[in-house]
Amino acid sequence: MQPLIVSTFEGANTTCFAYGQTGSGKTFTMMGTSDGKVPGLYLLASFDIINYLQQFPDLVLCVSFYEIYCGKLYDLLNHRKDLVCREDAKQKVNIVGLTEQPVQNVQEIMQVIGAGLQERTSGVTGANADSSRSHAILQMQLKNINDSKRHGMMTFIDLAGSERGADTVDQNKQTRIDGAEINKSLLALKECIRALDLEKKHLPFRGSKLTQVLKDSFTGTSKTTMIANISPAVSSCEHTLNTLRYSERIKELKK
Repeated sequence: MQPLIVSTFEGANTTCFAYGQTGSGKTFTMMGTSDGKVPGLYLLASFDIINYLQQFPDLVLCVSFYEIYCGKLYDLLNHRKDLVCREDAKQKVNIVGLTEQPVQNVQEIMQVIGAGLQERTSGVTGANADSSRSHAILQMQLKNINDSKRHGMMTFIDLAGSERGADTVDQNKQTRIDGAEINKSLLALKECIRALDLEKKHLPFRGSKLTQVLKDSFTGTSKTTMIANISPAVSSCEHTLNTLRYSERIKELKK
């Protein structure tokens, strides 16, 4: 985490996202345990960011938390209010209407995250009794105190679990629709990464809301880290191989 945080304070857009099948521990990796005894990446990064922030008296930290569910954006810090994703004249992605909560210490950050997680969409699948059915995106923005311009931003993405159609056979219609939408957005992410790898002129970031939001994480001054979550169960070996192949492709990105 430390190199990403240092880059954020240097003015870069940094991203850390967890990818893997349903039930492989992505949300646990990000959040840790509810009692804080096993810290997740949110808590570990918060400690480092607050410590670094003391060296930069002209910067302030703002936290935003939203989710992408069935192709739509919802503000988790404002009663799941609908959000709109737009690009400005400089091709920068802006989430219109997103709540930005100023925070001063680790406790305030975790309170904001806790409130957001209460609003997040979850459901039951054949692979997991409490499956995240949405992509949760936590943004920690460093802004200049004088003009409120963005100095740098760190983004954490807890992706919804990838799953096979077989995992949703016994579920209701909405669960199957959720699963199809999740797989569609994860496929769009793969296509963007493949296009970057092949250095294509056209990058299909508009393929889904997820890739549209992630555009700044793969272009310009940015650093992105992927965490591949896999399950130790023998029954999950097909998923495990797919996750490892996906992470191998990202590891080999020329850029």
